[in-house]
Amino acid sequence: MLYPSNIDLHMHTTVSDGTDTPAELLSRVRASGMKVFAVTDHDSFKACDTIRNHLGKDDPDFITGVEFSCRDEDGKYHILGYGFDVDADAIRQVVELGHSYRVKKLRARLSFLDTAFGFRFREEDTQTLFAMDNPGKPHIANLMVKYGFAETKEKAIKNYINQMRFRSEYVRPEEAIEGILGSGGIPVLAHPAYGSGDDIILGTDMEKRLYRLVEFGLKGVEAFYSGFSGKIREEMLELADRYGLYVTAGSDYHGANKLVSIGDTGLGEVDEWPEGLKRFLDAVTAR
Repeated sequence: MLYPSNIDLHMHTTVSDGTDTPAELLSRVRASGMKVFAVTDHDSFKACDTIRNHLGKDDPDFITGVEFSCRDEDGKYHILGYGFDVDADAIRQVVELGHSYRVKKLRARLSFLDTAFGFRFREEDTQTLFAMDNPGKPHIANLMVKYGFAETKEKAIKNYINQMRFRSEYVRPEEAIEGILGSGGIPVLAHPAYGSGDDIILGTDMEKRLYRLVEFGLKGVEAFYSGFSGKIREEMLELADRYGLYVTAGSDYHGANKLVSIGDTGLGEVDEWPEGLKRFLDAVTAR
């Protein structure tokens, strides 16, 4: 195939914590001139169906995607899934599990904010949160700003919401990987150098983490990412070569919720695409 210069395989819509609806995101992708894109909402692929229904014959190639928020005894991981069968039970079971954890954490966080700080929301606003496809910390934080409980979304999360921690209310990485593989998809480690909070994982620690996930069936790493320096990118590419993994490129675009632009992957900073990225596109577009 001919490999385009403009792709983005990691973006979010209002189905999770983005601010663009699926239709709005598709409009932005069209305007950007992008040739290949994927939508990877947290614990949901609902937006993928909407976008597929709006695609025309001249639109860019679209890849079905999802991003699972995972955690185990060794830390946090975000596992991306691409090219899976949306009707397969394996992927649907992981989506349902992730959603159940999100609702449980939402209920606990609202109770914590009320008990610890006296922050209480109107019933209609609370009901709106629970009616969302995948309610998370940004949704609560935006509501806190609206009520005047915090100056900014970032301060709401850091100073209040993050004061409550969860250890077990997450999909485990092996569960996400198994669900993606069981649905014919390709599991990829998102922004692999980023751990919990501001942690940066590199060197021996990164390789140990990656080796463990490869044992579970991980097939790729997101080596090109909006927040990566050239040094981090090169380390991820080296590890991908060492373990024979696919390579992906994503911005992690969230609309107004992040200062990241569509297509901001770092891919334009290299003269030639790595073989792992070419192999990934060949594999996923053949599905």
